Amino acid sequence: MTSRYLLRYLAAALISCGVSCPALFSQELALNAPQPSDAMAAPIIASAPPAPTITTEHKFWDRENVALFAASAALSAADFTVTRQNLQSGGRELNPIVRVFGHSTTGLALNFAGETAGGIALGYIFHRTGHHRLERLVSIVNISTSAGAVTYGLTHR
Repeated sequence: MTSRYLLRYLAAALISCGVSCPALFSQELALNAPQPSDAMAAPIIASAPPAPTITTEHKFWDRENVALFAASAALSAADFTVTRQNLQSGGRELNPIVRVFGHSTTGLALNFAGETAGGIALGYIFHRTGHHRLERLVSIVNISTSAGAVTYGLTHR
């Protein structure tokens, strides 16, 4: 198995584990929640105000996401171009998922466009659920795997 496909399978496993992990969708812990008191304890008259929380709330289409999505789309287009050229010159597709779509240029283009759109959609799901690091990580993994695939395709012509 080549490193290109190992990275893609690793990325797919990471994303699927991340989506299916129930701890990712858990609620925030209340650090100042009242604790059960025994009968001998004095009643609480006033409590301290909660500590300010630092949020990393941002708009989905902010500058960083636009740059990540553009890089992801550009590298997916490069991956499509290199894969198509290799297939037309007698090469074979090593990825069994892409191999299904690799018989036509249209199918191959739809595969890579769907890969990019799926990355954006998964990033949006993570954004809506408040997992902003995972939101950025999806694009970074997609960029990395596409860059690895382009590098592999160019070196094994």
